[in-house]
Amino acid sequence: MTTNLTSDVPPWGRYVAIGDSLTEGMVDPDPTDPERQRGWADLLAATLSRRRLAAGEAPLEYANLAVRGRLLGQILTEQLPVARGLRPDLVSLIGGGNDILRPGSDVERLLGLLEDAVATLRAEGVTVLMGTGFDPAGSPVVRLTRSKVALFNAGVWSIAHRHGAHVLDAWGMRSLRDWRMWAEDRIHLSTAGHERAAQAALVGLGLAPDDPAWDDPLTPLPPAARAERWRENLRWARTYAYPWVQRRLRRQSSGDLRRAKYPQPVVLEPR
Repeated sequence: MTTNLTSDVPPWGRYVAIGDSLTEGMVDPDPTDPERQRGWADLLAATLSRRRLAAGEAPLEYANLAVRGRLLGQILTEQLPVARGLRPDLVSLIGGGNDILRPGSDVERLLGLLEDAVATLRAEGVTVLMGTGFDPAGSPVVRLTRSKVALFNAGVWSIAHRHGAHVLDAWGMRSLRDWRMWAEDRIHLSTAGHERAAQAALVGLGLAPDDPAWDDPLTPLPPAARAERWRENLRWARTYAYPWVQRRLRRQSSGDLRRAKYPQPVVLEPR
C-alpha cells in the first residue's frame, strides 16, 4: 500500500507482532538479556512508544508472539487467535519464508492463507503490517528460491492494496544487499540489519523514519578473492546449511521448545 510519509503521532495504542524468527528478532541479542532476542519489531515498538510519549500520549503496549521456525500455517493457527484476543489496533503479520525454503511449497496456497488472515484483522479495524521476503540473489543456495519469493512478494502487495494493509518492503531495501547486514548464517539479520528493518517498518506504516539515510548502502568493501569466497561458502555449508538439512530430515524445528518472548503486552523503554 502506498502511503505519504508523515511525522504525525502514531495512532496505535497496542501493537502485537506475530511471525517467525525474523519477528522474534534473530540474530540480535537483547542488550539487557542476552538469552532473549530483540529485533526490528521490538525496535519499532520502542520507537512508536517514544513518539507517543513525546506528544503527551500514553506509551505503546506491545506483545511479541513470534517463534523461530514457524511455518505460516502455524503462525495463523497458534499465534493469530492469541493476538486477536489481546485486542490490538496494530498487528504485524510476517511469515511464509520458512515455507518457501521447503521443496514443494505452494505459494498460491500461502497467499490464500495470508489474505484470509489479513481480511479478518482488517474487518475488526486492525491496522496490518505485512512484509515482503528479502531478495536472496546474493546467497549461494537460498537464491534458488528467488522466483518463489518474487511471486510471493507480488501477492503480498496485491493483498495490501485489496485490504488497505501496509508493507515492510524488505525486497526493495538496498542496504540489505550487503552481507554486513546479515548474521553469519546468511538467513537472519544482524543487529544492523534489524535496525534498518525497523526503519523500513516505519516507512511502510506511513511514518517518517528516524534517519532519512536509513536505507543508504554501506561503503563497499574491497572484493574478496575467489579462494576466500569458496572457503567462506564451504564453512557456511558445514556450519549452517548441513544442520538445517538434518533438522528437516528429522522433522525438527529450531523453535520446537521455544515460547513467545512477550506473550502479554508490555511497555518497552523508548529509543
